[in-house]
Amino acid sequence: MSEIGFTVLDAKPQPYAAAPTLAFRLRLEEPSGAAIHCVALHCQIRIEPQRRRYQAQEQERMRELFGAPAQWGETLRPFLWTHADTMVAGFTGATEIDLNVPCTYDFEVAAAKYLHSLGEGEVPLLFLFNGSVFAKAPPGLRVTQLAWHKDASYRLPVRVWRELMDLYFPNGGWLRLHRDTLDRLLQFKARNALATWDQVIELLLGAAGDKTR
Repeated sequence: MSEIGFTVLDAKPQPYAAAPTLAFRLRLEEPSGAAIHCVALHCQIRIEPQRRRYQAQEQERMRELFGAPAQWGETLRPFLWTHADTMVAGFTGATEIDLNVPCTYDFEVAAAKYLHSLGEGEVPLLFLFNGSVFAKAPPGLRVTQLAWHKDASYRLPVRVWRELMDLYFPNGGWLRLHRDTLDRLLQFKARNALATWDQVIELLLGAAGDKTR
């Protein structure tokens, strides 16, 4: 097993990606000094919601995910955010790379609901690594697996997540609707001569007596 260790140094939005993408800066360290030819790296990223406190408004937003705060002793558990893969070029000793992680703002996805619910502070993340390490060794290459216990924690500032979503979806979000529901909304929008979908939703909420702001 390879003893390469990992540290997450930073995170920032990728401004020119095809889809919303966070670049996590990783530092890899190989303690033996062996010459690494390359690493085929796979990473699972988990959110650990129990590792931070929540304001009252955040608690209300997260009822759909975790229930009432009185239930959180049972329901507030780590959950999968996403997976990411990359190839690490050769190095000796240590190197730094960007791990590009595509993100979604789809509210059908638990992680997007959770991240949207946060007002400030940090998102506790756990990075779990596996993959193959190709090291130079006579007469050619030696292939080993990354040690399973080589994980890394990182606290992602909520502002970085919001900067990413504002970059790709300024002041917006996404909802998935059944095709029949969308057809009915299109007819409602046309009948009422409404210019935007925000106006459609505001009118329907008003008709339902909802006064939430």
